[in-house]
Amino acid sequence: MNIKKMVVGLYQENCYFLTINNDLIIIDPGDEFNKLNNIIKNNNYNLKAILITHAHFDHIGALKDLIDNYKVPIYYNNVNNEIDYKKLINVEEKEYVINNFNFKVIKTPGHRNDLVTYYFYNDNVMFVGDFIFKDSIGRVDLEYANPKEMKESIKKIKEYNDNIVIYPGHGEKTTLGYEKENNFYFN
Repeated sequence: MNIKKMVVGLYQENCYFLTINNDLIIIDPGDEFNKLNNIIKNNNYNLKAILITHAHFDHIGALKDLIDNYKVPIYYNNVNNEIDYKKLINVEEKEYVINNFNFKVIKTPGHRNDLVTYYFYNDNVMFVGDFIFKDSIGRVDLEYANPKEMKESIKKIKEYNDNIVIYPGHGEKTTLGYEKENNFYFN
């Protein structure tokens, strides 16, 4: 699986393009639909699905335009009923397969009650939205946030392999092992 990060929007959100051959999954299309659409068209990608880690505006800013242009399933933990789309797949904690993409959904609330982590176990990578950042975690003082749930989510994610590469919603990637050793919030 090939992973390409595009930093989009005013809040410099990380949108990810995952490709296997010409099949494409987009994670968190935060903004700049034209930029994202040009990449899809210029590479002849076949968009298979869109995965949303959580529904903060800086992570879904280009979603409506993508929905209007591509009739693909949207995977999202729709606990707040914020995304109304007939092809919405309301995710559960289980494994999913989309063509050659295999991933597990892990519910990791705290920063927001709808936040999920997408764990692509064959590639040893996690897409965590604003759950974990290098040396930090997402804020827990916003609407739908909960510090107690964040602690439980950190406890849950610490059970996974240290070598997993973490792709956050902002900033640079890290590893789970690095965060276990260096992230104040993991202690």
